[in-house]
Amino acid sequence: MEIKMKRYARKIKIPVRAHRIKLGKVETQINKMIDSGRGVFMGLIDPDKQEPGKALKLAKVMCEGGADIIMLGGSIGAQGHVLDDTAKLIKENVNVPLHIFPGNVSNITKFADSMYFMSLMNSKNPYWISGAQALGAPVVRKYDIEVIPTGYLVFEPGQTVGYVGEANLLPREKIDLAVAYSMAAQYMGMRFVILESGSGAPAPVPTEMVSAIRKTCKLNIVIAGGVKTPEQAGKLIASGANCIHVGTRIEESPNPLESVKSFARAIHKKRKLK
Repeated sequence: MEIKMKRYARKIKIPVRAHRIKLGKVETQINKMIDSGRGVFMGLIDPDKQEPGKALKLAKVMCEGGADIIMLGGSIGAQGHVLDDTAKLIKENVNVPLHIFPGNVSNITKFADSMYFMSLMNSKNPYWISGAQALGAPVVRKYDIEVIPTGYLVFEPGQTVGYVGEANLLPREKIDLAVAYSMAAQYMGMRFVILESGSGAPAPVPTEMVSAIRKTCKLNIVIAGGVKTPEQAGKLIASGANCIHVGTRIEESPNPLESVKSFARAIHKKRKLK
């Protein structure tokens, strides 16, 4: 049976040997910040929570206050024209990389610079481990978006993403499990690992867990969910985290610019390189 691949044949070149995915501009920029001894501040905006004009205003505040990366993402509704309109407006008016934190196949936009190409490793449903990734890969290739291979781990309480992603939530006290999953991500060729507590969670993952993963893995460690204060962000960076997602706290702040500046100071504070 002949299988026709006209759609991709003109683009695919068969290499002499397999090569790893090359680092793109955004990942290279992130690594340079990390190599300097500082953390990376990634400001998260959910396009489903506000219209594009308000999202742009928030992105400008994040940029002015010191955010290194602007991210778009959400578990529900951050898709279609809502995502495209928001991404296009931010891309045209904000001079920092625009990164996608995808919740599903529909969370891909051609206006982004880069995205996490991630597997929800502790999901009970294979769709979130590799199914959505297979469906989304041709779209990512078509749009020529820079991808960052990423392991995604969801911890208690999980919040909306834990429910939607059908996660077998990792207990906060089970540090050995978090280390094992992170090592698996590294051995499978991923370069980042996200430790997610869920948007609006009472607290981020414990600093002891971050330290344990740092001692055993060479992955860039990203903290998502539950980071409510600059002090928390600073302690996570000092414990070995590399990147901090902050979104809900800024959106809900009575003075977003001052909030962003406070987080930026804490995250950018240099630590001693070992």
